[in-house]
Amino acid sequence: MNNVLTIEGHKAVVSFDPDIGMFRGEFTCLSGGADFYATDVEGLRREGAASLRVYLEACEKRGIEPLAKASGQFVLRIPPEVHRAAVIAAKASGKSLNQWAGDVLREAAHV
Repeated sequence: MNNVLTIEGHKAVVSFDPDIGMFRGEFTCLSGGADFYATDVEGLRREGAASLRVYLEACEKRGIEPLAKASGQFVLRIPPEVHRAAVIAAKASGKSLNQWAGDVLREAAHV
């Protein structure tokens, strides 16, 4: 997956900040924020591991669940013509719209 770095099993999205000339990593799926900066990939790994360690230690001290909860449900707003096309694609593949969309999202997210 492009722009995603895995550190100790946790995913971080990486982007370049041209204002400061550094890469920024931000962990996803955490119940709070944990980001880090570096000028190269090795630095991102090092700083990411340090940021994650500090975050997890703070969560443990405060008794906070470090991972964000995911219910498995979300609302998706799309244009009606996309909705119709998705229904047709789902039926053509012998699936419900929910099953089809889940498969499409799973594939796109590389899960």
